[in-house]
Amino acid sequence: MRLTQSMCTIAECAPGGDGLATARPRLVKIAVVGGSGVGKTALVVRFLTRRFIGDYERNAGNLYSRHIQVDGEMLAIQVQDTPGVQIHEHSLDCNEQLNRCIRWADALVIVFSITDYKSFELLSHLYHHIRQLHPGNMVPVVIVANKADLLHIKEVEPQQGLQLANMLGCTFYEVSVSENYNNVFNAFHLLCKEVNKQQITSTPERRRTSLIPRPKSPNMQDLKRRFKQALSAKVRTVTSV
Repeated sequence: MRLTQSMCTIAECAPGGDGLATARPRLVKIAVVGGSGVGKTALVVRFLTRRFIGDYERNAGNLYSRHIQVDGEMLAIQVQDTPGVQIHEHSLDCNEQLNRCIRWADALVIVFSITDYKSFELLSHLYHHIRQLHPGNMVPVVIVANKADLLHIKEVEPQQGLQLANMLGCTFYEVSVSENYNNVFNAFHLLCKEVNKQQITSTPERRRTSLIPRPKSPNMQDLKRRFKQALSAKVRTVTSV
């Protein structure tokens, strides 16, 4: 099945007429990271199309896009799927391609499978790696536990994922990509809201009242100096007369 290739061209137009379609929506960039086989591609496709398809080509790190309305505002969303990550000698085996994706993103989804304890062990390593690549920037992160329907082969209890997410300060969602769409949508929707909120408060219009004053123009300072000199000379001339 070659769904992955056709998905790369998805760009849903905003409903509601030409006015919204021609406006430039705010861009939100989300990267989805996690171990191999945890369902990252299925999660992305479920969010974008509401459909679940169980067979995919090998993850090549595709970029998907669509428009979504958040709090009455139309946003342009780009979702970057990434190849699976592994731990090598107690450290993450991250190539430069993955690092570029993480740096590029405005927000991230870390995915693990409740049927794979090793994918759960990756969580804290991935989280701290993300923080290293975004120094001083509290980029929003959501943790998603996938395959919640496979209780008969689970290796991770839902409470374990929730406790770790709370410890890291992340929002946690337990989902079954194959059976339910709502929590998948909620995870991405939350990130969109957080990024949109950050972007609104960091626009130049909102930063005009910065505590650090803008430096004065050197030309303006020179003009003021010359004006004072001319005024002083005129005063001296009048006084001498």
